[in-house]
Amino acid sequence: MDPLEIVGNLHNLKPVFQPIISAIRHDVIGYELLGRYKNGKEWLSLGAFFHDTDVPDEFKVDVDQYLLELALDNLLKENKEELLFINRSAQQLMVNDGEDLLQLLLLYEEKGFSLNRVVLEVTEHDFDEGFEVLSHLLLYYKTYGIQIAIDQVGAKSSNIDRIRQLEPHILKIDTRIIRNNNPDSFQDIMYSLSMLARRIGAAILFENIEDNYQLHFAWKHGGRYYQGFYLARPAFDFKSKIDLSVNVEDKVSQYIQREKTLVEQRLKHVLEWEEKVKQLLPQWDGTRRVDSFIENITASFEQESFRMYVCNSDGQQVSANFRKKDEKWIMEPDKKGSNWAFRPYFLENMMQMKTWNRGTLSDIYSDIETREMIRTFSFPLSGNHFLFIDIQYSFIFENESLLI
Repeated sequence: MDPLEIVGNLHNLKPVFQPIISAIRHDVIGYELLGRYKNGKEWLSLGAFFHDTDVPDEFKVDVDQYLLELALDNLLKENKEELLFINRSAQQLMVNDGEDLLQLLLLYEEKGFSLNRVVLEVTEHDFDEGFEVLSHLLLYYKTYGIQIAIDQVGAKSSNIDRIRQLEPHILKIDTRIIRNNNPDSFQDIMYSLSMLARRIGAAILFENIEDNYQLHFAWKHGGRYYQGFYLARPAFDFKSKIDLSVNVEDKVSQYIQREKTLVEQRLKHVLEWEEKVKQLLPQWDGTRRVDSFIENITASFEQESFRMYVCNSDGQQVSANFRKKDEKWIMEPDKKGSNWAFRPYFLENMMQMKTWNRGTLSDIYSDIETREMIRTFSFPLSGNHFLFIDIQYSFIFENESLLI
């Protein structure tokens, strides 16, 4: 499409709205504003127009302003109360110092459209240059109640500090990252983004959801909002809950039941391991014969474990390592005296075991020595000594409840 033709025929433009669904109510809480251009009998997406770096930013501003005005008119006419998500690049916002957008929104605020219903989306890529100027403008918008969303979060991890500084209301994550990345590495990315969102009080929105797997992934990883063709395509009218392609409430109910089953199975493993250790606990005679005690336990964990040891409450290892190699348990006395208190949550977990006198199961993590994903089951032998049993990946892989 010729950019001049589009700008010269604004009357051929029309806004379309893609629903955004809440994980809390499973209902439509907002719409992302997109645009279409009528070329004969065909309505064409304006994506290529906005992504073309050769198109002047002033042209893009004119088109965006026109579409926004039509969208706000429609929302007011239909008495809609949902949020409106609008996209602007940093370059567009810099035109006239961002006053064009603000003045239009203030005009519609006088007509009854509250500015706290506006969610302004900027991409993480926009932080690469001129961040100070952009951040000042976005913070200025926030004083009017406008919400800020950062799109394509995670594309550049170097921008984490800038996102933290801005404290946006919403982080948008493209689920296409799931398809384009190794699942294990993406889990690490998601963990970092989830922690960031919690720290700054931002909600997570997963976009471009195209199938049930991605919707489940979004739900499982703390997504508060969902968006994508699997749920609803952009439309000229305002889609409601009953217009969605899938029943989100039913889907979430299925996810909940599945997760509850997996949690029950995981707890069953923990209870079985606790019982195994308790049966041998009368043989515990302190550190005097700690290695003999572990040697007696190894037979009870042939299928599950590849390594065992005992630490005191300060994190110092008081036993040798018992490691399984070639289906035989061998002793590694050189590991005695190692201190593991530096590990995250190590001391907290030991104090919890001491307080509740119950075993604990760690999250899944990569073992430094074997480089395999493992879990560690821990159990209090006394108020000052704790048994650690590392669960091998082969057993975890065979039991789905331990993989998550």
